[in-house]
Amino acid sequence: MPDIVIELIIMIVKIAVVLGAVMGSVAYLTLAERKFAGFIQDRLGPNRAGPWGLLQPFADFFKMLFKEDFIPDRAEKFLFFVAPGIILIPALTIIAVIPFGDSLNIFGREIQLRIADVNIGILYIFAMASLGVYGLVLGGWAANNKYALLGGLRSAAQMISYELSLGLSVIGILLIVGSLRLTEIVQFQTEYLWGFIPRWNIFYQPLAFIIFMVASFAETNRLPFDLVEAEQELVGGYHTEYNSIKWMLYFLSEYTNVITASAVVTTLFFGGWHLPWIENIPMPRVLLELLQIGSFVIKTAFFSVFFIWVRWTFPRFKYNQLMNLGWKVLLPIAILNVLVTALVYLVI
Repeated sequence: MPDIVIELIIMIVKIAVVLGAVMGSVAYLTLAERKFAGFIQDRLGPNRAGPWGLLQPFADFFKMLFKEDFIPDRAEKFLFFVAPGIILIPALTIIAVIPFGDSLNIFGREIQLRIADVNIGILYIFAMASLGVYGLVLGGWAANNKYALLGGLRSAAQMISYELSLGLSVIGILLIVGSLRLTEIVQFQTEYLWGFIPRWNIFYQPLAFIIFMVASFAETNRLPFDLVEAEQELVGGYHTEYNSIKWMLYFLSEYTNVITASAVVTTLFFGGWHLPWIENIPMPRVLLELLQIGSFVIKTAFFSVFFIWVRWTFPRFKYNQLMNLGWKVLLPIAILNVLVTALVYLVI
């Protein structure tokens, strides 16, 4: 069989496996959120569909699948229909450049554990992430509903306010590593400081990590930054008029963005798939590779749960607080962090 056919098959398999893993994670992250909320609010949460409620995501899916698909008469029907897909597709495509492991040797063939290894990985992530807001703005405008329109406008203002800080927060990492390629950023973190401390970027750029996490909450529209869908003010915001499958797509995109943001945080600041000190323990290579994949999954899961914990712990900001935090606090600190990092790097 020609090599190009083999490579094509491997690529299709990797896409299917990653897409299946992400969609499965999204399904059970919704269950984890409801269980976690129940625990914090001293109630049980979903516990009827299957043992311990483990089949609840499937019950929700079939419920949404068979609900009436209602479209408002005065809506811009084409944009109303495509808007949920516009936000979901960028969220899924970001996963393509994130390395979830080093490599896997199968039948003598070295398989890189990433779908695509592009030399502008960071720029690709920011470019695709910025497209998602169009799905919110178009969905809010096309619904021809004042609450949905206000939610869409808020999402645009929030994205502009926090994407600046988000982008500036990673410049320090780029100055240290000297590359936009995610695989090289992870490889940089596989070394050790003084022979035993992992050289993860969290130790080099702790302030950038805090800025990146706060901006990620704003970019994913999660509490305390969910003013685009504040029920008390906007009834539901941009998705007020959505139901059935289209509402489910918005729902899936939010949790996909949470998983994507967690994976990016893991890759940039916590060594990606790197599992400290394990490479010095004698073991079969395939076991080492599987442990590295497991390390990436556990780190990503930790930050996904952190998103849930914050949602059910902190209250929503006022809109003026949201803007002040983005423009008057995070942006100046992010710029200062870049300047200090550049100065220290120049001196050293």
